[in-house]
Formats: sequence, C-alpha cells, structure tokens
Amino acid sequence: MKHNNLTAEKWTDIIKPQRNWLDWRLHELWRARDLVMLFVWRDFVSVYKQTILGPLWYLIQPLLTTLIFTVVFGRIASLSTDEVPDFIFYLAGSVIWAYFAECLNKTSTTFISNSGLFGKVYFPRLAVPISILISNLIAFAIQFTLFLAFVIYYWVVGGAIAPNWTVLMLPLYILMMAGLGLGFGIIVSALTTRYRDLQFLVRFGVQLAMYATPVIYPLSSIPENYQLLIRANPMTAIVEGFRYSFLGSGALDPWNLLYSFVFMLLTLLIGILLFNRIESTFMDTV
Repeated sequence: MKHNNLTAEKWTDIIKPQRNWLDWRLHELWRARDLVMLFVWRDFVSVYKQTILGPLWYLIQPLLTTLIFTVVFGRIASLSTDEVPDFIFYLAGSVIWAYFAECLNKTSTTFISNSGLFGKVYFPRLAVPISILISNLIAFAIQFTLFLAFVIYYWVVGGAIAPNWTVLMLPLYILMMAGLGLGFGIIVSALTTRYRDLQFLVRFGVQLAMYATPVIYPLSSIPENYQLLIRANPMTAIVEGFRYSFLGSGALDPWNLLYSFVFMLLTLLIGILLFNRIESTFMDTV
C-alpha cells in the first residue's frame, strides 16, 4: 500500500543537466513568484540600508542630477530644450534614463553577485533579474511622482509645456525600457561568467550611451546627417516619446517607436536564450 502511494506521487520539479534552447521553464518562474517578491524587498531595502536619509535618496538623486544638467548644459553650454523650461526638460530625461540604466547595470551582475546563492539551492535563475526590474520600478514610481508634481506646477503657472493624451502610452514606455534593460543586462551577465572585463565596461558604456540618447538635448537639435545614427539607438524613441507625452516637446514617431519595440523583443529573446544556456554551467567558470 505504501509502495503504491510512492509510485503515485508526482514530482513538482525535475532538474535536468541539459535542456534545449527553447525550454525556458516559465511555469517554474510563475510558481516562484513569492520568491521574486522576496528578492524585490531585498533589493529595494538594501540599497539605502543604514543611511540617514534612506528612501529620500530616490528623490535627491534625480533632483541633483537635474540641477547639474540645468547649470552645465542649460546655462553654461546653452543647449536647446525646444523652448521647454530647462529644469523640467532635464528632469524628464533623467527620470526615464535612470530606470533603464539601473535595470541594465544591476541585471548585468546577476551571475557574479548571486553565485553563492545559485551554488547552494535551485530556483528559476530568471527570478533574480525579474526582481531587479520590479524593485527598480518602485524607485521609478517615486521619481515619476516627483516629475509629475513639477509637470503640474509648470502647467499651472503657464510654462511652455503641453501634456496630451499620449500620456496613456506610459505603460508601453516602461515595458520597453524594462525589456531593453533586462535583455542587454542578462546578455552581459551571461558573457561575464567567462569574460570578466565586461563588468568593468558596462557602467562606463551606459554613461556613454546616455550622450548618444537625447537625454540632455532634443532630437531636433541634431543635424540631419546624424539623426539616423541617433534614431538607431532604441532608447531614442522612448525618451522622445516620453517628453512629447508629458511636455509636448519633440515628436512621437510611430515607426521609430515600432523599431524600438521590435529591437527590444529581439534583444530580450537573445538574452533569455543565452541566459538559460549559461545558467547550467556558469558555476564551473565563476
């Protein structure tokens, strides 16, 4: 009788040494959603743990960045902002870029930062980078609330901004930023298990990429000869679209936005395929 009960028992998880490229085991990720939320809490709380100001840093950072951009690029360099007030123009770029950059930077160290945990217990490895996206989304929500408060202020006092119905596209912008950050991040994370040099290049590369994205300048200020190059950056359509929606500056190009969306899907697909391929053997090389 006891033997029959054992043979009738069904395993909930089967760990195999090898699997094909398309075996993503997303059902395991869904079952581990409680673990994902624990990682979210860990990531969100640990950032400013044992600091005096704590979560206030989520507001202080974009404000300080915006003030520096306003002084250096707005006052000293006198870069164009499409007649939008300098402060709100740079705040929009800072808030939208910060979410993408943080997602990319943090997911790019997934294997190295969590090697101790990965080597002790099995769980869907994608749970870690997914939790990073969600924890950064909480930070983005705080900073976006700050940005929205300034948008309302400038709109009330008659500033040269014109929010429009395309603000409803905000979830699409967030989805695309999260997809690009996750895709690029897990590609780098998978490659750094063998090529450690990449981890030193990522943050530097993200900073350089900001200057190739219309964060501190509008796309309209770029000469026609170079606009195609800037538009090839998948973040360009997102930043420009975000500003157009909430400030009324720039332009919302549907074709460029579609290009960025397709680029995001391809990057995410390549990233997940590479990530799943590396996760079974990375402990041998980390």
